[in-house]
Amino acid sequence: MSRPFRVEQLNSRHDRTSFACGSPPLDRYIREQATQDVRRRVAKCFVAVEGDAARIAGFYTLAAANIPLEALPDEIKRRLPRYPTVPVVRIGRLAVDQAHRGKKLGAALLSDALLRSLNSDIGAFALIVDAKDEQAEAFYIHHGFVSFAPRQLFLPLSSVIPPSGA
Repeated sequence: MSRPFRVEQLNSRHDRTSFACGSPPLDRYIREQATQDVRRRVAKCFVAVEGDAARIAGFYTLAAANIPLEALPDEIKRRLPRYPTVPVVRIGRLAVDQAHRGKKLGAALLSDALLRSLNSDIGAFALIVDAKDEQAEAFYIHHGFVSFAPRQLFLPLSSVIPPSGA
């Protein structure tokens, strides 16, 4: 990232109207639905803002989820308790405004999501994501995620090495 971004929880001072990532469903989500999801406690939305600006440069959402133990690869299943499902944290959406592409902001948002998941007081085995297309899937694979179903990927939180002091 070439400019200092700050990641914080979405709140009423953030300008959601000008966000444009090029994906109409993601643009519509941040503009029209994100605050409802936060208010209903079905997801937390985190936004990257530049300096003291209120304009959103990127965002992601996190929510509690679970996946069937049987969906995981055998070498992973062997190391887990034999519960029917495994607790995970889901990245529901991750998007970067077109004006901020090429600044590695997507990777920074993913890193922030991983740290929040690691530092949570709630137990979770992995961070999972449903990739919306091949480009998104390639992004997550590049960052160490492993596929467990078509366009569904996971990264065990035990494989994440937190930065010093985190």
